[in-house]
Amino acid sequence: MHIARVVPAMRVGIDRTPWVLAGGLVVLLAAMAAGVLLGPARISPGGLGAVLADALGLADLPDAFRRDAAVLGVIRAPRVLLAAIIGAGLGAAGAAMQGLFRNPLADPGLIGVSAGAALAAVAAIVFGATLFGVAAGALGLWMLPLAAFLGGLAATLLMARLGNVGGVTGVATLLLAGVAVNALAGALTGLLIFTADDRQVRDITFWTLGSLAGARWEQVPVVAALVGLPTLGLIALARPLDALLLGEAEAFHLGHRVETVKRVAVTLAAIAVAAGVAFTGLIGFVGLVVPHLLRLGFGSGHRLVLPGSALLGGALLVLSDLAARSLAAPAELPVGVVTALIGAPFFLWLLRRAAGAQA
Repeated sequence: MHIARVVPAMRVGIDRTPWVLAGGLVVLLAAMAAGVLLGPARISPGGLGAVLADALGLADLPDAFRRDAAVLGVIRAPRVLLAAIIGAGLGAAGAAMQGLFRNPLADPGLIGVSAGAALAAVAAIVFGATLFGVAAGALGLWMLPLAAFLGGLAATLLMARLGNVGGVTGVATLLLAGVAVNALAGALTGLLIFTADDRQVRDITFWTLGSLAGARWEQVPVVAALVGLPTLGLIALARPLDALLLGEAEAFHLGHRVETVKRVAVTLAAIAVAAGVAFTGLIGFVGLVVPHLLRLGFGSGHRLVLPGSALLGGALLVLSDLAARSLAAPAELPVGVVTALIGAPFFLWLLRRAAGAQA
C-alpha cells in the first residue's frame, strides 16, 4: 500500500471520527433495543418501560407485564448484552489484525485462536468427564467455556512462538505460523470428532455452529472483563497501528516499539476472541465484514476504525442473534450460520472488487 494513498484516507477518517462514532453508538443502541423488544415473544415499549420502572423502584410492576419481566430478565437482557460485548470484541480484534497484517482481508482467525478454542472445546466434550473427573462436576457449565478459552490462548501462544525468529516477529512469518496452527488444530479436531459418539457429535456440532441460547446473567461480568477490557486495550493501540500502515521502519522512526505493539495487539485480540468464542461457540465474519466496511467508507485511520468496529460489531451480532431466533421460530438457527450467510457473500464481493481493481 502506497504512503500517498494511506495518509489522505487516515486524515478523512480522523475528521469524521466523532460523527461516525456517534452514529455507530446510535446503531448499537437501536440494535439492542430491537434485540430486547423483538423475537418470538414480542414485548411492547410500554412493557419495557414498566419493567424498567419496577427495576429502578419507581413503580410497581402491573400483573399484565409479569410475562414481559420474566422474558426480559431471564432470557433477553443477558443475551443481548453478551451479543453486544462479544460482537464488539470480534469487531475490534478484526480491525486490529487488519492493521497489524496490513491486509483488509485479515480476520482474528488468522492467529489460530478460534481453531485452538474449537479443539479444546471438542476435547472437553469428548474426554471431559474422563480427564477431569471430579473437577468436571465441580465446574459444571463452566468447563466448556474454560477449556475453549484456554485452548484459544494456547494456540495463539504457539503461533506467536513459531512466528518469532531471532526475537523478531515478522508479519509474513506470523501469518504462515497461523495457517500452520489452524491446520494442525483442525486436523486434531477432526480426529476427536471421529472418536466421538452420536451424542457428543451433536454437542460438538451445536457448539461449532455458534449460539447465544445459553446466555446467563452470571456470564455477563466475566465476558465484560475478558472481552471488554482487551477491546479497550486494542482501541488504545490506534496510533501505533496507524504508524504501522506506513511500514515497520517508519513506525519505529516515529517512536513506536514495533515488536511490543505486535505482541500486545496479538495478545489482546486473542484474549477477546477466545473469551467470546468460549461462551458462544464459533462465530465468523464479524471481524472481517465490519472493519472492512468502515475502511471502505471512512479510510484506514484506526482512531475511527477500531472503536467503530467495536460498536458496529456489537450491533451486527445483536441483529444476527435476533434473526437467528426469529426466522425459524419456534426453532432457533445457530447465530454462526446467520453471520456466515451475511459474511460469505460480502467476502466474495470483496474478492471480485479486488480483482476488478487489479484489472
